Amino acid sequence: MGEINPYKLKISQLRALVVIAEVGSFSDAALQLDLSQSAVSHAIATLEDELGVILLNRGRQGAVLTPVGAQITEEARRVLQSLENICKQAQLAKGLQSGQVRVAGFRSVATHILPIVIEQFCNKYPGISVTINEFQRYSQVEEELRQGRADFGFTYLPTSKEFEAFELLRDRYIVLLPPSAIPIPSPITWEQLTAYPLILPPPQDCCRDMIDQHLARFNKLPQPAYEVKEDSTILSMVQRGLGASIMPQLAAEPIPEDLLVLDLPVLLERVIGVIVLAAALHPPAVFAFIDTLKTVWRGSELQTTRTG
Repeated sequence: MGEINPYKLKISQLRALVVIAEVGSFSDAALQLDLSQSAVSHAIATLEDELGVILLNRGRQGAVLTPVGAQITEEARRVLQSLENICKQAQLAKGLQSGQVRVAGFRSVATHILPIVIEQFCNKYPGISVTINEFQRYSQVEEELRQGRADFGFTYLPTSKEFEAFELLRDRYIVLLPPSAIPIPSPITWEQLTAYPLILPPPQDCCRDMIDQHLARFNKLPQPAYEVKEDSTILSMVQRGLGASIMPQLAAEPIPEDLLVLDLPVLLERVIGVIVLAAALHPPAVFAFIDTLKTVWRGSELQTTRTG
């Protein structure tokens, strides 16, 4: 018995075998493959001749796989799946040669998370540009995705079901006291906190919303002495001894070394997530960027400081 030459086998023969196994007859397989029945019969006969075995029993009930035919059909399915995977990989590579990724987020994410991600992404995919738009409120980020002006964004979780989301980090809120403050144990008490003039973001800021809701749970309605939009300005004012502030740790970094950092009496944290619009079709570049983000974040020192 001569050796079988695998390179004489044709993809069209394997495809015909798999389709016949699925539909149960040569005639139905011919319809599905858009071929004549004689062409399908010839493909199987030639395949059987090359292999030297009978793959299908023909009869009034249709075409039934022989035991060896069933084994070879499973291998044929894997071959066809591998061919599909080759095409998908090539298509993915074509889609990553050029294009644009549009990111919507807020300042602390854009400052501390995105730069290192963009650096690694652009090194790997130099033909793809990245644009970042920053917003004060996470609801604005979500609207950017709804309107198709951003491919993915950062928001607070939980979010609505219209988005696919995964959690990136949990960022705790901290109390910042001026350098002149008398050192006290952490966490600070409500009484100690309210002894200082409060410097908080304005009411339209999403962090201010969380602070107000958190304090309201304990009947501690905040009466800020100052309402300031920029995080850096708030830090500078605390350094000057104008009051205390409550901020997410990520937004406060880099925290000036002379400030006293304490925990709130009761933990408050924001859960930052990455979202894409569930119903949208996303180009390969978007998923490549998100994969880079996940990889970078898993190895980031910031992750330890945020969750520690």
